[in-house]
Amino acid sequence: MAAPRLTAPLAGSLDDPARARDLARMKRLATGLFGLAAAVFLGCVLLGEEAGAWVGYVRATAEASMVGALADWFAVTALFRHPLRLPIPHTAIIPRKKDQIGESLGAFVQENFLTRAVIEEKLATIDVPGRLGAFLAAPGRAERLGGDASKVLTAVTELLRDEDVQPAVASLVDRKLHETPAAPGLARVLELVVDGDRHQEVLSAALRLMARFLDENRLVFRAQLGDASPAWVPDWVDDRVFDRAFAGIHRFIAEVGDDPRHELRRSYDARLRDYVHALRTDPETAERVEEFKKEVLEHPAIRDWSGSLWTTAKNMLLTAAADPTSPLRGRVTALIADGATLLQTDPTVRELVQRHSRRAVGYAVERFSGDLADLVSSTVARWDTEETSRRIELQVGRDLQWIRVNGTVVGGLAGLVIYTLAQLIG
Repeated sequence: MAAPRLTAPLAGSLDDPARARDLARMKRLATGLFGLAAAVFLGCVLLGEEAGAWVGYVRATAEASMVGALADWFAVTALFRHPLRLPIPHTAIIPRKKDQIGESLGAFVQENFLTRAVIEEKLATIDVPGRLGAFLAAPGRAERLGGDASKVLTAVTELLRDEDVQPAVASLVDRKLHETPAAPGLARVLELVVDGDRHQEVLSAALRLMARFLDENRLVFRAQLGDASPAWVPDWVDDRVFDRAFAGIHRFIAEVGDDPRHELRRSYDARLRDYVHALRTDPETAERVEEFKKEVLEHPAIRDWSGSLWTTAKNMLLTAAADPTSPLRGRVTALIADGATLLQTDPTVRELVQRHSRRAVGYAVERFSGDLADLVSSTVARWDTEETSRRIELQVGRDLQWIRVNGTVVGGLAGLVIYTLAQLIG
């Protein structure tokens, strides 16, 4: 036994009390005309032809009006239900054919509206970039869209669980760092440093730090010399030896620091350039750098850092997105405003957006028109049969009742004409 198909209620907006009152009023009018024709017919029958020749004309008119009214009542009623609840064939058309009507409606929409030609022809008459630009340029619109973007970003990040994303991000970063050779990158960095003489600046800074370090720890070094000196050596000898050595070191540091062409600087430069060359050409040097990189990456502190990347980045991004005064929100707002201006004024951007909007919508129509048609047919198929029939009658029933009225009037006129011709011929 097949499972019963679920039905869905129709939109409440279709159930209009005013339409229901108009439909009931039109039904009363059509039925009243039929009743009037029946009463006239019955009166003519009771009067008989003895009352005058005019009785025949009136009777024929009333009789034809009744026939027209009944025929049109049957036709209109047969659309929505079985007349007099009798299962007459080919009646209750809408309830019986609801699913087929939905399929036909979906196919009609797909074939006549959801086509690339129709959509592109319509878009050709619409200034898409101008309308989009005007929409984005409305007062306060950029700020609101920036706020909406932050809400969307927050919602997306809330959907992503930290316990799922964080290991994935850490694994990705770790894999990329391990897969990326360190030697070429280090060689490039050192090459940039050497080409800009930054290595000499680093050396000068290191020399100044060394001189300061020596001055700050002079007593410590003097004490170390005293401890290392034999006990029989007088202190004044140690003092003189230390002072001369200490002063010599200071002079050497000062000479190297003050002379940009000092031999130590040239040797330092040459050795650094040789190392850069070795990083690019010597496998053993590159391998040593790789081993050092692996040791650094395996350090617990580095692993903790890579594991916290997702949480740190997410919190920073959400904080910036939620703050209306943050540079991120300001940048998003500025981009939207700039985009609105370009869409309204820049010919190249306007032509590009117009062309690509036609292509994008055309592709979407070709790709999803079948799905939209299926949405129409499947939605109609889920509607309750009786409810569907009642709602459709509510929408078009008033006009259909005019068919009954017109049938009554036209039928009467036709009967009068036919009876008159028959009298003239006879």
